[in-house]
Amino acid sequence: MAKLFATINNTKDAIVLERTTPSAPWTASGEGAADLVRTGPSSFSLVRNGRSHRILVLKEDRENNTVRLRIGAHTYTVLLEDDRSRLMHTLGLDKAATKVKEIKAPMPGMVLNILVKPGDNVKKNDPILVLEAMKMENLIKAPGDAVVSTIQAVKGKAVEKGQLLVSFS
Repeated sequence: MAKLFATINNTKDAIVLERTTPSAPWTASGEGAADLVRTGPSSFSLVRNGRSHRILVLKEDRENNTVRLRIGAHTYTVLLEDDRSRLMHTLGLDKAATKVKEIKAPMPGMVLNILVKPGDNVKKNDPILVLEAMKMENLIKAPGDAVVSTIQAVKGKAVEKGQLLVSFS
């Protein structure tokens, strides 16, 4: 039996979802299957405990395993974790990833704009700089949370593939 843990709006306790086979629907632990019907590309109708609910999926973030839902007039953010992810999160191992030390040019190009300065705190996926390559602008993003230490890239100068652009401390 597969299990998922759904944490709603960062509450302390998670709802345990189970299913017996890979094609079976997910159900809350100890409950029967809910009557869930897709009514549109991102909308659903749910009948649970004799009550009908309209659900709209506002955003699905597969990288962070979260879904933003609107049920009636309320909005919820749901974090979904399997057994392994939940254990890593509980033990703090999900934050123990190696720290980002630097960003190197992924391809040769021209530095069009630098969006950070030394001392800036950046979060994962924050924009760092714009690199033009083959007549396309490429937004280079932070691969993880860090503090900008030094910037070796120079606006308006060409860079080679693998050249150091930004260092983090």
